[in-house]
Amino acid sequence: MVKFTKQFEGQLVPEWKDAFVDYSQLKKDLKKIHLLTNKVEKKQTETSFIKTIKSSLGKLSIFGNKERESSRAIKVHTKLASSGSNSDVYETELLEKIADDTDAAKEFFVCLDTQLNKVNQFYKTKEKEFLERGECMKKQMEILIELKDAFKQKQANGESTQESKEDDSISCTISCEEDSVRSRTDQMQLQESCLDDLENNGVGALETPRSEESIKINSEDSKLRTVSGRVFNCQGKNLKIKIPLTNPSRTFSAISYLIKEDLINQSSSKKCGPDGVNKLRISKKKLSHAEKMIKGALTELYKGLNYLKTYRSLNMLAFMNILKKFDKVTGKQILPIYLKVVESSYFNSSDKVINLSDEVEEWFIKHFAGENRRKAMKYLKPHHRKESHSVTFFIGLFTGCFVALLAGYIIVAHLTGMYRKHSENTFYMETAYPVVSMFGLLFLHLFLYGCNIFMWRKARINYSFIFELGSKNELKFRDVFLICTASMSVIVGVMFVHLLLLAKGYSLRQVQVIPGLLLLVFFLILICPLNIFYKSSRYRLITVIRNIVFSPLYKVVMLDFFMADQLCSQVPMLRNLEYIACYYITGSYATQDYGYCMRVKYYRDLAYAVSFLPYYWRAMQCARRWFDEGETSHLVNLGKYVSAMLAAGTKVAYEKERSTGWLCLVVAMSSIATVYQLYWDFVKDWGLLQHNSNNPWLRNQLMLRQKYIYYFSMVLNLVLRLAWLQTVLHSSFEHVDYRVTGLFLAALEVIRRGHWNFYRLENEHLNNAGKFRAVKTVPLPFREVDEED
Repeated sequence: MVKFTKQFEGQLVPEWKDAFVDYSQLKKDLKKIHLLTNKVEKKQTETSFIKTIKSSLGKLSIFGNKERESSRAIKVHTKLASSGSNSDVYETELLEKIADDTDAAKEFFVCLDTQLNKVNQFYKTKEKEFLERGECMKKQMEILIELKDAFKQKQANGESTQESKEDDSISCTISCEEDSVRSRTDQMQLQESCLDDLENNGVGALETPRSEESIKINSEDSKLRTVSGRVFNCQGKNLKIKIPLTNPSRTFSAISYLIKEDLINQSSSKKCGPDGVNKLRISKKKLSHAEKMIKGALTELYKGLNYLKTYRSLNMLAFMNILKKFDKVTGKQILPIYLKVVESSYFNSSDKVINLSDEVEEWFIKHFAGENRRKAMKYLKPHHRKESHSVTFFIGLFTGCFVALLAGYIIVAHLTGMYRKHSENTFYMETAYPVVSMFGLLFLHLFLYGCNIFMWRKARINYSFIFELGSKNELKFRDVFLICTASMSVIVGVMFVHLLLLAKGYSLRQVQVIPGLLLLVFFLILICPLNIFYKSSRYRLITVIRNIVFSPLYKVVMLDFFMADQLCSQVPMLRNLEYIACYYITGSYATQDYGYCMRVKYYRDLAYAVSFLPYYWRAMQCARRWFDEGETSHLVNLGKYVSAMLAAGTKVAYEKERSTGWLCLVVAMSSIATVYQLYWDFVKDWGLLQHNSNNPWLRNQLMLRQKYIYYFSMVLNLVLRLAWLQTVLHSSFEHVDYRVTGLFLAALEVIRRGHWNFYRLENEHLNNAGKFRAVKTVPLPFREVDEED
């Protein structure tokens, strides 16, 4: 049977952990009472026969002497909070000696009262926040229904739209007094949305941590707005529809629209009607986007309400269990007295959350699921895939195949001398080896990601919330291990056959096609439209890569810049991929001219550019985040990637002209970049090296119990950073080809990145937990407008 402590910690909301009952502390206080009670019992070796008879009769008494006795043991006083917040504060008074050590009993009840007051206060705060969201969503739904009815009426009347051939639209009136482009641009930065993720990955993708500021509604004012900058009137209501600028097309169209409207508005006063208004058409497509935003907001609200229900039920169980243990240790009947107080407290007696949850279900079923409750529940309560034992079986099977094939490949490579320095088989190292090293680095990185997932789950780090992963595209660690072992078994098996064919003297022109076909097969699997091989995860990866490549134009979320950081550690893999693409696209494999790509100038320049690209993409992401959020820390972070690009640039120059001056410059720039990166790793990304922390030179909150692991990790990160710098000097081992040495050093950098990933997400999770951020605040399409605006 699972202990309640593990069950409690396994079911609580990770970001709200500090707000739950501190069950472990209550158990520690109760253990003190238990130890003192045992000591007293050992001293009392003899008990009189009369006392034994009295205690037995007391237990069998039909008059409930024990209950009457316990009713006088404690008294719980209810007071108003001193802060003036209308919340009750509970304080327990001991009316008689409950345990052998009164001080220990007092300490226990002080802690118990503190926990009850904390739970009540947190529940009331979150309930107020969600109720405000519920009121806001109610008004949003009313406006959405009204606009949809207007479209239906128009279609019923048979009106035709000549201005828009793609979709229908409705005409509304618009005020002539409008904001400037600058003011509207400032408003655009107030809220952003993951609408593209919603369209591509479903509602489950709306799980990114955002600001938890509640949206307040003025009940006397029915005017709403968005950050589009235009206030229009539809059936007596002033409205704005805002579709977030999360992709290039929306950004460019919005900018061109604003410029065009400002030019037109200079003479708009001449065209205004007698009421000071002109016409505006709202397209059905825009209204459809607004509907999707409201749908996502309802899903997040429903998830938050369920979290609050879980919070209430788990805390109630915690109070009940700790009171049972107290009665068992002390022999008193405190449970009935204190449990009545807990049951009547606000967090357990309030039913506002339950009522709002039922309302959200009704809204969703009626307006978004076509009165189909089962369909609505798939969105509101998505089911996670159950882990199968067959996955574990195939992981073991493919691991054994991989190890056997790898051993055979290494033996044949050693016998044929393929990896020896100054070997006659140089063509193999120039053509086939880049394929092996590229796949090796890629799936090593993926394997480490699987290890990260395993550790994040063990440490209760909510990585799926941080990465905005829905139930459809979330990979479990077993899924990742299965992909790695199966893929590497196929790759090593194919390359083993390729090496055997070369050793037996088969035609090079035919044999050299095999690595290219292998690469082509994996690429086709990646873009395969069929619902096989984790389609949702594959397409999410493609979307993230697209966002990275066009990073200045797309809004940057956690998964995007996290993936871009991974690419910064995969520069050798990208250069191998570039060379392989050139080798097969130009047809060099048919002529066995493996040096062709290195002789062409534009390819050499492109190869150097590939070394800069990951850092450039990451720098552009920092610039976009600074533009969106206005925080100077993003500019400082941008400087880190600029220093990395400068270090790579000096390395390229040194490769062209190997002089002492360039070598000194390489060492200087690389050292500056490394110090910059180490500072950012430890202080910003990991949140460590806090001199005023309770844990010396770490941080106040740690997910791992052993502190020495953090010190060891900092030293390891430093060493691996320096090991990465050895690629600048092209160091190699005797009798081993320099490409093998390069692969070893590149693998160390990948290992460093996998090690870095755990602490990066640990720090992000603690930031969310510090703000009790467990659900996303989704921006809404209709916003309130003041008279002054």
